[in-house]
Amino acid sequence: MEERRMINYQIRISQIMVIDDSGERLGLMSPDDARRMAFDRGLDLVEVAPNARPPVCRIMDYGRFRYEQRKRTKKQKQVQTKIIKLRPKTDPHDLETKLSHARRFLDAGDRVRFVVRMRGRERAVTERWILLLKELTAKLEDVGTVSGRPLLEGGGVTVTVEPKPKAIKDEPKAKAASPERPKAPQPQAADGGQPGVDAGEVLDGDDEDFDDDEDFDDDEDFDDDEDFDDDEDEDFDDD
Repeated sequence: MEERRMINYQIRISQIMVIDDSGERLGLMSPDDARRMAFDRGLDLVEVAPNARPPVCRIMDYGRFRYEQRKRTKKQKQVQTKIIKLRPKTDPHDLETKLSHARRFLDAGDRVRFVVRMRGRERAVTERWILLLKELTAKLEDVGTVSGRPLLEGGGVTVTVEPKPKAIKDEPKAKAASPERPKAPQPQAADGGQPGVDAGEVLDGDDEDFDDDEDFDDDEDFDDDEDFDDDEDEDFDDD
């Protein structure tokens, strides 16, 4: 679950420790002064260490910060294998339904394994079922990549389709996620020097470095296979 943070006018404590968008510690100041500085740069004031005394806030692009957090969370998602079982006599309508399910799984980042279960004389025409799997997987080329050739396994023919990584356009998504920023208030007359005394604890773990070239395709740990079978107990009669 994404951690909620106080931003901009939600920060109401009298004094905060401020870090700018380059990582430099600016010292103690009021939230009003820090907000004005953030808004002048087209950025946000975000509380990153609420339990520090005084709390630590950072000037940053909050929309981009949230986008990077979601991207890291998605990378950590474990890939599941969805098994879709077929019979040689599965009718065209059921095949389209199963293709729809496969497409949904691949879009969600899961792999799909098709299994054609054969009985008796059906095993004598294995090439026909291999061709069937090739035709099915060809219809998923826009969302998946076939992993190897169809294989004979346990009295059936199987083929696995891996999800394709989705192209990520950082800037439009980050911009869409960015909260609307209020206009900077008019500058007020200075009544003294800006406080510059360091105090409180700065949490290094909250200082995020954003990497536009971050690899989105790290290896995943795979959960146990899950069956997805609409026709498991259905008998098919010869015409």
